[in-house]
Amino acid sequence: MTTVGFIGSGHIGGTVARLAVAAGYDVVLSNSRGPASLAGLVAELGPGARAATTAEAAAAGEFVVLSVPFKAHADLSAAELTGKLVLDTSNYYPQRDGHVAELHEDVLTSSEITQRQLPGSTVVKVFNTITFMHLAELHRPAGDPDRTALTIAGDDADAKQTVTAFLDAIGYDAVDVGPLAQSWRVEPGQPAYAAPFGVYGKPGTPAGVDALMAAVAQAKR
Repeated sequence: MTTVGFIGSGHIGGTVARLAVAAGYDVVLSNSRGPASLAGLVAELGPGARAATTAEAAAAGEFVVLSVPFKAHADLSAAELTGKLVLDTSNYYPQRDGHVAELHEDVLTSSEITQRQLPGSTVVKVFNTITFMHLAELHRPAGDPDRTALTIAGDDADAKQTVTAFLDAIGYDAVDVGPLAQSWRVEPGQPAYAAPFGVYGKPGTPAGVDALMAAVAQAKR
């Protein structure tokens, strides 16, 4: 059985872990506060889950969900994630993460910076456009007319196929927006960010492949 490692197990990370366990994956959870702080989530998820250090979660995962604030990426151990497919769920929020000139000047995207910080890893951006509440409720089986799609971006075709298969297993279709350099199209403030899935705090709205593709096509810098 595929094991998924988690660096960060908060709202998005914890929700992805729940979906993964429900789909039959094993998960190894970690956060900045240590394994003991995850006892409640592990108990909720059952025997398919365990808590560990970030190094142990990275080592155990056949791929790793990175779900910590963008500013915390600078503290990641590139060595621990070498050779790993990293699913980057983060967004850059300057009020939280500080001013990053390369982002304000549109030189790089936030996931390109993460890829630069993790040169031995393969980064795919995913789960960054949807709230954890909507993520928890909009999953549907393949073929369901109300199945929702999520955007992915990455520079490696095989890695994106792996992420697409993972999304399919947990109940979502994928819309590939291209390489990491194009992931600005799904960053905060763009039409594909949050709005297609409904209003924050209210029941989610299914948004299929066509709806997501139309939103991505409207992106402007």
